[in-house]
Amino acid sequence: MAGALVRGSAGRVLLLAVAVSLAYLLAACALDPRAELEARHPPPPPSVIRARLHELGADDRTPLLTRYLTWASGVARGDFGMTLDGTPAIAEMRRRLGVSLRLLLAGVLLGNALGAGLGLIGASGRHVVAGRLITVGTFTVLAVPVVVLAVAAQITAQWVDSRAGTRLFAWTGEYTPGEPGGPLHRLAERGRHLVLPTLTIALGQAAIISRYLRGSLRDTAGAAFVRAAVAKGLTRRRALIRHALRVAVVPVVPLSAYGSASLLGGAACTEKVFAWHGMGEWLIDSIHRGDVNAVAAYCCFAAALMMYAGLLSDLAVAVLDPRARG
Repeated sequence: MAGALVRGSAGRVLLLAVAVSLAYLLAACALDPRAELEARHPPPPPSVIRARLHELGADDRTPLLTRYLTWASGVARGDFGMTLDGTPAIAEMRRRLGVSLRLLLAGVLLGNALGAGLGLIGASGRHVVAGRLITVGTFTVLAVPVVVLAVAAQITAQWVDSRAGTRLFAWTGEYTPGEPGGPLHRLAERGRHLVLPTLTIALGQAAIISRYLRGSLRDTAGAAFVRAAVAKGLTRRRALIRHALRVAVVPVVPLSAYGSASLLGGAACTEKVFAWHGMGEWLIDSIHRGDVNAVAAYCCFAAALMMYAGLLSDLAVAVLDPRARG
């Protein structure tokens, strides 16, 4: 098992290097930081623009390979270069990382728990109407873009608040500036701001997990050990939870791990709609401004997150499935 994990980790590190290299090369070819600098008011002199781009390592007159090698050597030392604003990209990333991780962690935990519960209900076959409603709901969520879900959540929250006559939900922002009260009140206020964006992220994850877990449970429900448990007196639901779930969840674990990591992309739209100043908002703004180093730094983080998700998936599968330990 240890040898397989080491080999898998080495392969992931290689894929990580390839992924971040391609991300930088694509950003360097597609984005135009020179246009962003020339569009400022008052426009800087050409010599200033040229010196600024050279300092950033983003001068389009420098060969692409030279720019890439300079950037890659900096990344190897932990230096992701400077943003167009003159801020170290690694410092800006650290400042925004806590915001995104707080949102992603809450969304992943809620999405996985909700998806597992809906998958069990759908697979038990006891509640036909509930199963059909879950099927329709999950397909609807999967068909709707994340940004539409975020806007719909805001509209629904505003309608509920208008009916209730008080503000139950926080529609934008991470917190309310200048909110009076003690630490517990401020903590509760942050939780109120977390509700809508967390639900937006969790719904997509829950829809995917519930669909795959339901199918996996139905395939496992016909196994001999499940039929034997039912014959000994267990209800179908108890037999599924006690005996079939551990087997059925094995193929769902990698899906959950990689799906959780890929939520970072969906969180970009969610952060922008709800005005959360995290990594996703930084990516969208950086693409708009043509900030090559910022986009490359974000892609490095996303690729590393996906690599760690794969490692955690392998460890979880090895714990659940003895056959994977060989």
